[in-house]
Amino acid sequence: MITQKMKYALKALLVLGDEAAKGQPEPLTIEEIARRSGTPKRFLEHILLEVRNAGVIASIRGRAGGYSLIKKPSDVSIPELLRMIDGPIAPLPCLSRRAYQRCEDCADEASCRIRKVFAEMFWSYLVIIESLTLEDMLRSDAAAHQVLGA
Repeated sequence: MITQKMKYALKALLVLGDEAAKGQPEPLTIEEIARRSGTPKRFLEHILLEVRNAGVIASIRGRAGGYSLIKKPSDVSIPELLRMIDGPIAPLPCLSRRAYQRCEDCADEASCRIRKVFAEMFWSYLVIIESLTLEDMLRSDAAAHQVLGA
């Protein structure tokens, strides 16, 4: 599961993505992002700082300031954001590419049946999630309707 912090980050990015798609997008204040996304303002400040430091959004100071999306939505990788905000996405530490750790109770990774089963499942998950971008999320209504029947 993704954390609440990640959900808030995604909600804020969706708001900024919607704004960026307008003919004349404007920087949005934290208050406006919080209002549009239904996210508590006190959490957004820290989250937006992390996302800004990752080079996805920019902050502009001053009276007409606020936050703007600076990457194209198609260039905003959801799995990279997940890793940045929530940490490794692998179900077992021995399957993580970026935060690999041998399991303390494992005598032999090569013959570990738990690792093998989760590796197969995780591979399927990676095939799907590694291609997911903010652009996909911004235009997800049709797919959601099919899956959720909403």
